[in-house]
Amino acid sequence: MRDSVLWRKQSRIVMLLAKEKNITPEQALDIYYSSRTAQLLSDPNTGLQLMSDQYVLEDLLKELQEREASAASGIS
Repeated sequence: MRDSVLWRKQSRIVMLLAKEKNITPEQALDIYYSSRTAQLLSDPNTGLQLMSDQYVLEDLLKELQEREASAASGIS
Protein backbone atom coordinates (compact mmCIF):
# COMPACT_ATOMS: atom_id res chain seq x y z
CA MET A 1 0.00 0.00 0.00
CA ARG A 2 2.68 2.50 1.02
CA ASP A 3 4.67 1.83 -2.16
CA SER A 4 1.69 2.54 -4.40
CA VAL A 5 0.98 5.82 -2.57
CA LEU A 6 4.62 6.88 -3.02
CA TRP A 7 4.55 5.83 -6.67
CA ARG A 8 1.49 8.00 -7.30
CA LYS A 9 3.10 10.94 -5.49
CA GLN A 10 6.24 10.59 -7.59
CA SER A 11 4.12 10.43 -10.75
CA ARG A 12 2.32 13.65 -9.84
CA ILE A 13 5.61 15.40 -9.12
CA VAL A 14 7.08 14.28 -12.44
CA MET A 15 4.02 15.58 -14.29
CA LEU A 16 4.21 18.91 -12.42
CA LEU A 17 7.90 19.16 -13.33
CA ALA A 18 7.13 18.48 -16.99
CA LYS A 19 4.50 21.21 -17.01
CA GLU A 20 6.69 23.69 -15.10
CA LYS A 21 9.73 23.18 -17.35
CA ASN A 22 7.67 22.69 -20.54
CA ILE A 23 9.34 19.35 -21.26
CA THR A 24 8.07 15.87 -22.00
CA PRO A 25 7.10 13.57 -19.12
CA GLU A 26 9.94 11.27 -20.17
CA GLN A 27 12.48 14.09 -19.83
CA ALA A 28 10.99 15.05 -16.47
CA LEU A 29 11.23 11.44 -15.33
CA ASP A 30 14.94 11.34 -16.19
CA ILE A 31 15.54 14.60 -14.33
CA TYR A 32 13.53 13.48 -11.32
CA TYR A 33 15.22 10.10 -10.91
CA SER A 34 18.69 11.62 -11.18
CA SER A 35 17.93 14.10 -8.40
CA ARG A 36 18.74 14.14 -4.72
CA THR A 37 15.10 15.02 -4.09
CA ALA A 38 14.04 11.63 -5.50
CA GLN A 39 16.43 9.89 -3.12
CA LEU A 40 15.11 11.87 -0.17
CA LEU A 41 11.50 11.21 -1.13
CA SER A 42 12.18 7.48 -1.25
CA ASP A 43 13.49 7.54 2.32
CA PRO A 44 10.58 7.62 4.80
CA ASN A 45 12.92 8.88 7.54
CA THR A 46 13.29 12.28 5.85
CA GLY A 47 9.62 13.18 6.23
CA LEU A 48 9.52 14.51 2.68
CA GLN A 49 6.78 12.02 1.82
CA LEU A 50 4.48 13.96 4.15
CA MET A 51 4.94 17.23 2.29
CA SER A 52 2.67 18.43 -0.48
CA ASP A 53 3.46 17.70 -4.11
CA GLN A 54 3.99 21.43 -4.71
CA TYR A 55 6.47 21.64 -1.81
CA VAL A 56 8.47 18.71 -3.19
CA LEU A 57 8.38 20.24 -6.68
CA GLU A 58 9.72 23.54 -5.31
CA ASP A 59 12.49 21.65 -3.52
CA LEU A 60 13.34 19.85 -6.77
CA LEU A 61 13.33 23.09 -8.77
CA LYS A 62 15.66 24.68 -6.23
CA GLU A 63 17.98 21.68 -6.50
CA LEU A 64 17.97 22.00 -10.31
CA GLN A 65 18.76 25.73 -10.11
CA GLU A 66 21.68 25.03 -7.79
CA ARG A 67 22.93 22.29 -10.11
CA GLU A 68 22.71 24.62 -13.12
CA ALA A 69 24.51 27.41 -11.23
CA SER A 70 27.28 25.01 -10.23
CA ALA A 71 27.65 23.79 -13.81
CA ALA A 72 27.77 27.36 -15.11
CA SER A 73 30.50 28.32 -12.67
CA GLY A 74 32.51 25.19 -13.42
CA ILE A 75 31.99 23.59 -10.01
CA SER A 76 31.13 19.89 -10.09
